[in-house]
Amino acid sequence: MSHFETLMARDGHTFQVYFASPAGQVRGAIVVIQEIFGLTEHIRGIADSYAAEGYLAIAPALFDRLRRGLVLGDSPEEVERARGYRQQIPAEKSTLDIAACVAVVRHSGKVAALGYCWGGTLAWLAAAQIPLGAAICYYGAGIPDHLDHTPTCPTLLHFGERDASIPQAAVESIRAAFPQGLYYLYAAGHGFNNDTRPQHYDAAAAALARERTQAFLAQHIG
Repeated sequence: MSHFETLMARDGHTFQVYFASPAGQVRGAIVVIQEIFGLTEHIRGIADSYAAEGYLAIAPALFDRLRRGLVLGDSPEEVERARGYRQQIPAEKSTLDIAACVAVVRHSGKVAALGYCWGGTLAWLAAAQIPLGAAICYYGAGIPDHLDHTPTCPTLLHFGERDASIPQAAVESIRAAFPQGLYYLYAAGHGFNNDTRPQHYDAAAAALARERTQAFLAQHIG
């Protein structure tokens, strides 16, 4: 069962969240953190899929700090708009929104942050600043800019070997700053998990990353 609610961050900002609840016993909770395209059908689908596996999933609409309900496509023009919107939102503000989500679902047990692209970077930052049971970062291109903040919980990181936005040297810089992380590289490019963007989606890499993420969640969240 899924629905939208409104939450308030500690600075008074109100924003929408998408809740996906499991039908049976709750294993724990997951905060699903969006890409630069907003709270898209793809991100909501990820929340629904983890709810089907027994997790209470919540996905915040991070663009609500600029424009309510903003969802963008992947045309070149919309990608540029998305990047512009992302650059206008300080990471510390997004972290406040994520913290509000964590507070709301903590009654369900241990909480994980699971982020994609921009969300992968934010999951890294959340893991450094918010008490979490685990974090999973999919191709977080901005992580090398935040190596002074390292996670304090078990963290899994997925990267594509052909991802031009995160060259191998950048991945190695992350590994050097946080050697206790669990790292996986895939023969794929950026955004390989997003099946709504066929030019980037890689079914084999997405399936393997999902399998590893499920095992990681089972170990650290429940």
